[in-house]
Amino acid sequence: MATSSKSHLELIGDEHVPASGGMLVLPNHLDFQDLLHLEKQFGDRRLVFLIERGFEYDALLQAHLEKEDVEAIEFAAEESLLDTFKKQVHGLVSEDAVLIFVPGRSLVRAGQLQTVPSSLLAFLIEVGAPVLPLFVEHPAETCLAIENIRDLERIVLSFGKLLERESVTLANYQEELLIAGEAAFSRRPILKTHLAWALLRGLKKHGATDSIIDGNDGSELRFDKLLAAALVLAKYIKGETEQPRVGIILPPGKGGVLANLAVLFAGKVPVNLNFTAGEKAIASCIEQSGIDKFLTADPFVRKMSRFPWPPNKQLIHIERVLPRLKGKITLWFLLSKILPAGLLASVIGLPKKGGNEEAVLLFTSGSSGDPKGVVLSHRNLLANVNQFGSRIDLKSEDKVLGCLPLFHSFGCTVTLWYPIIEGLTLVTYPSPLDTGKLAELIETHKISLILATPTFLRGYLRKAKPEQLTSAKLVVTGAEKLPSRLAEAFEKRFGKPVLEGYGLTETSPVSNVNLPDPEPEGPNDKRPILVNHRPGSVGAPIPGVAVRITNPDTDEPMSLHESGMIWLKGANIFEGYLGQPEKTAEVIKHDWFKTGDIGRVDEDGFLFIEGRLSRFSKIGGEMVPHETVEAAINEALGFDNESERKIAIVGVPDEAKGEALVLLSAEPGLDVTDLRYRLLEKGVASLWIPKTIVEVEEIPQLASGKLDIKACESAVKG
Repeated sequence: MATSSKSHLELIGDEHVPASGGMLVLPNHLDFQDLLHLEKQFGDRRLVFLIERGFEYDALLQAHLEKEDVEAIEFAAEESLLDTFKKQVHGLVSEDAVLIFVPGRSLVRAGQLQTVPSSLLAFLIEVGAPVLPLFVEHPAETCLAIENIRDLERIVLSFGKLLERESVTLANYQEELLIAGEAAFSRRPILKTHLAWALLRGLKKHGATDSIIDGNDGSELRFDKLLAAALVLAKYIKGETEQPRVGIILPPGKGGVLANLAVLFAGKVPVNLNFTAGEKAIASCIEQSGIDKFLTADPFVRKMSRFPWPPNKQLIHIERVLPRLKGKITLWFLLSKILPAGLLASVIGLPKKGGNEEAVLLFTSGSSGDPKGVVLSHRNLLANVNQFGSRIDLKSEDKVLGCLPLFHSFGCTVTLWYPIIEGLTLVTYPSPLDTGKLAELIETHKISLILATPTFLRGYLRKAKPEQLTSAKLVVTGAEKLPSRLAEAFEKRFGKPVLEGYGLTETSPVSNVNLPDPEPEGPNDKRPILVNHRPGSVGAPIPGVAVRITNPDTDEPMSLHESGMIWLKGANIFEGYLGQPEKTAEVIKHDWFKTGDIGRVDEDGFLFIEGRLSRFSKIGGEMVPHETVEAAINEALGFDNESERKIAIVGVPDEAKGEALVLLSAEPGLDVTDLRYRLLEKGVASLWIPKTIVEVEEIPQLASGKLDIKACESAVKG
C-alpha cells in the first residue's frame, strides 16, 4: 500500500541522534517521503547519500538523488573495494557529514522487518563508522481491517541507539533495529482499543460476507446472526453472575465462538478451561480465577463424562438458553443492522478503550509444573492479531481452519479473534486429532490456513490424500520442534512447505514465523528476493517484537548471534501471572520477557530455538539439549515418520556428573548398547547418549501436542 501524501511524521528516539559529528544512518527501508522527512530532521547538516551500484529505485527517489544540490556516492559492496570505500566514508565522517544509506528496491513480503540483504548490511557495518539504526514504519501497510484510516496516515521514524567503536556489529545493529521497530509499533492507536469493540466492528463490517462453518454438523452461522446471538446471550450472562470472569468448557465450534463473544460483550473475562487436564489442575484453574458460572452444552457434558464437572446450578447450557431468547435475538439482529457500531456499543454499555486491562485469562499447559494463569490484555491480543495477520497477509476470500482447542493460545488468538476482526470465514472442528475428517473439510471448503503441531502433521501424512490439501496457502506449525524429516515428508507428499513458528501463552502467542518467499510480479521483475523462511529456524520476528540474548546463568547481555537465553519485548507480552507477582517478576524485567528458551538469531534475522532451559541437562559442566538428543535418536531408529511420538529424554540427578539422561521409550525391546553404537556412528558425543531406557505404554502428551514433561519425569521415577 502506498503511503498517502497526507501522511504526517512521528519521531521516536530522536534523543539518540547526536547534535553534531559524522555518522552512518542505516534504515530498514526508505521511500521518497521518508527521505524528505529525514532531510528535514537533519536540518542544515551536510548529508551524503550512499547508493549501491546496480540497485533499482522508484522514479521519484531516483530523480531526487540525481538533483544537482544533492550529494550522493555510488558504491559496490565487494570485499576487494572495502578498503577504498572505508577510507572514503571515514573521511566524510571526520568532516561531520551524515551519511544516509538508501536501500534499493528488494522483493519483500508484507510486514517484513529486515528489507536489506544481510551481506550488504555486513559490508556497510564493516566500514567501522558510527552507525545510527533507523526503523521506518508506514502503519497503513500493516494494519487491521477495522482500523480508522486517519490513525494510519503517518510515517514513523524510530531511531535506535548510536553504535560506536567496538559496538558496531551486525548483531548489535539488528538488536537496536528491532527495539526501534518495537517502539514504533507499540504506539499504534488500535492498541488502546477494547477487544470486544474490535470484535463488534469486525462482526458488523463482515456480517453478510463471512461466517462460521461448523465442520461437525455442516451448519453455517453468518457473522451478523452471530453478533445478535452474542449480544443477547451477553445480557443473560450479566444476570447470572457478578464475578468478573466466566468459565467456558467447550471445543472449537459455533458454541465455543458464541460463548467467548458473549462473555466479552457482557464486560467479563472469558476463561477457556482445559477439559483434557487432570482433576487437580482443573480445580486449581477454577480456584485461581474465582469462577462461579460455566458456559457449556449438554452434548459435550455427556461426551466428557470423566471431566470433574461443577454442580449443575453453576452450568449455563447454551442450547437450553438460546431457544428461550429467540425473540430477543431477532430484535437485536434488526437493531444491529440499523445502528452503527459506535451507537450499538453505547447501547449495550461496551467501552471502546481497553488497553492494559485484562481481556482474556488463559492457563499455561502445566507441561513442566502447575498451571499458571496468564493475564492477556486487550492491548496484547489486538497487537498479536495485527502482528500475525499482517505477516500472513490473507485475503477476504480466504478461510481459516479452527480445530485447535480454545484453551490453547494459538486456538484462541489465531483461530478465534483473528478471523472475526479481519473478516475471514472460519471452519471449525472439535478436535485436531481427527485428521481424516479435517482433510475432508480442507478440501470441501478450500481452506487457506492450516495450523497444527508436528504431532498432528503426522496424522495428515497417515490419513490425508495429497489432493485434499491443494487449497492450503499456509501450513504453520508450532508448540514443539519440527523434525526435519517430518517437514520433508510432508512437503514431498502434499507439495506444501511446513512453516515453523514460535510463541508462548505469555506472548499472546505468536512472536516468530516462517513464511513463503514473495513472488516476482512478472517476468521483468528483477528485484532481489529477500528470504522469509529458513529450515531449522522458527522464522523472523513479527512486526513490533524485539529480541535480546543473555547468558542463561548471569543474565549478562550477549550477541544476538550467540546461543543464550531468549528475551522478547513487544505490545503482545502478557501483563503477568494471575495472583503471582513473584513469578511475574522472575520473567519480566524492564518490559523484557524471559522466555525460558535457549536460542540464537542468525545474520538474516531468523531465530533458532535450541530447547527450553528446563529441557537441558548440565552433564559434566556441559549443557546438553534434550530435543537435540531426541532428534538424533529418532533419526537413528527411523522414528521420524511415525504417527505417534516414540521416545522422550528426561534428565535425572547423578552424583558423579550432576545429571544423567534417561530415555523414555514407547517402543518395546530397545537395546541401550545397540542405541549407543548407532548414535556414536552418527557423531553424537558419548556424554549425550542415555545409558538407561525406561519402557512405557505411550509417551505422555498434552492436548496441544506438546510433551507432558511433568508426566514424563513421574514415569521415570516410577
